[in-house]
Amino acid sequence: MASNGCNGNGNGNGNGKAAPAGVVVPEIKFTKLFINGEFVDAASGKTFDTRDPRTGDVLAHVAEADKADVDLAVKSARDAFEHGKWPRMSGYERGRIMSKLADLVEQHTEELAALDGADAGKLLLLGKIIDIPAATQMLRYYAGAADKIHGDVLRVSGRYQGYTLKEPIGVVGVIIPWNFPTMMFFLKVSPALAAGCTVVVKPAEQTPLSALYYAHLAKMAGVPDGVINVVPGFGPTAGAALASHMDVDSVAFTGSTEVGRLIMESAARSNLKTVSLELGGKSPLIIFDDADVDMAVNLSRLAVFFNKGEVCVAGSRVYVQEGIYDEFVKKAVEAARSWKVGDPFDVTSNMGPQVDKDQFERVLKYIEHGKSEGATLLTGGKPAADKGYYIEPTIFVDVTEDMKIAQEEIFGPVMSLMKFKTVDEVIEKANCTRYGLAAGIVTKSLDVANRVSRSVRAGTVWVNCYFAFDPDAPFGGYKMSGFGRDQGLAAMDKYLQVKSVITALPDSPWY
Repeated sequence: MASNGCNGNGNGNGNGKAAPAGVVVPEIKFTKLFINGEFVDAASGKTFDTRDPRTGDVLAHVAEADKADVDLAVKSARDAFEHGKWPRMSGYERGRIMSKLADLVEQHTEELAALDGADAGKLLLLGKIIDIPAATQMLRYYAGAADKIHGDVLRVSGRYQGYTLKEPIGVVGVIIPWNFPTMMFFLKVSPALAAGCTVVVKPAEQTPLSALYYAHLAKMAGVPDGVINVVPGFGPTAGAALASHMDVDSVAFTGSTEVGRLIMESAARSNLKTVSLELGGKSPLIIFDDADVDMAVNLSRLAVFFNKGEVCVAGSRVYVQEGIYDEFVKKAVEAARSWKVGDPFDVTSNMGPQVDKDQFERVLKYIEHGKSEGATLLTGGKPAADKGYYIEPTIFVDVTEDMKIAQEEIFGPVMSLMKFKTVDEVIEKANCTRYGLAAGIVTKSLDVANRVSRSVRAGTVWVNCYFAFDPDAPFGGYKMSGFGRDQGLAAMDKYLQVKSVITALPDSPWY
């Protein structure tokens, strides 16, 4: 799968070296910025390295956008919005093009899953059966919504006729994280396109490759030039330029709470652009005495270790009622030890490497915090390979609510196991966090499920399941997990303005 050198890369792993034996390197076709329908070099000529987390080696050299490039991309998006045909098309026409893009993404599933596998350390198999299909489903959902954007007829008092229009908000800056490069791209871009907006996307610097490929496919599908622009780069330069740009009308961001705060500040200091934020999480998974222990163990393993724990809604705080606690702990340790850590291109692997060296070291540092603060390490806690950024699935017990591993988002394969007695107690513990993104409940009691789901302050609550996402189910957080919703028809609202039109009817008999 060596590269054919499209847009100037020229070799299979971007650094002129042969890939290590047994390491599959996908074909890398697009490494330049995508602005106004063309792949171009950065204005500065700079590039940065995106690395393969399986080995730490350079995967490709990618054009590095800074303020000058963001200015060009925003100008392209502004021209396409003000003068282009995308916002002026019927919703039906936009939907047809979006459906064609979904077809093209589907046709390139193998290649796109391989890009995310090599760039982000994601399991290739799950990319093919979960990430890419979820992206195409999202696209088709909003393609179907594009011609269903309606205003309201108003019953205004006096001799007037009133109605509302819903109009695209304009140029949208999209800043996405590295843990789900494909799904996050379409989570933001799909409703924005359906609404008639134009977008400038800054993918995470760790995982820029699939976003550039999607820009190429969008052009193939017939998305007009300037409607989608992709500017890989770093947060303090490209991201900051996008968030503070005076000609960007809205920013949609998924990432850390700390960066979300900076984006809000930039939006306020610039043109008071609207902001939607999907931020950090420290989600509780609450398991009651009446639960099937084996099912609960498997669910907890999935909730914490899926995607190497690099999931904003990871159920990393696992609360188990005292009646089944000892049995649960024993089986949870056995389950964690059976979770195979290995090359994400190996179909027998359950978990790949952390996305990069920084994240690898960050997770290991949190594990050391857990040990130094008095938690008991039952299993894991160490690198799982001599090369690459692999970490063993890790479980702590004797965790208290004031510990860093119980309060801070680790974004890695670390489970904090805690015991509880009563429903009231666990509700209080579950809400003892600054976050409020998601929660899980495992019980056979409908009364308990209803009571806890109504009491936990989180944007999504899963009962006897976890990671059950659907395009029709709004997703977002409470508290410091952000505001605004992705998915569902509610997500369209953040990309639309509401305009009231009131007309005088002096001869009307109705007033």
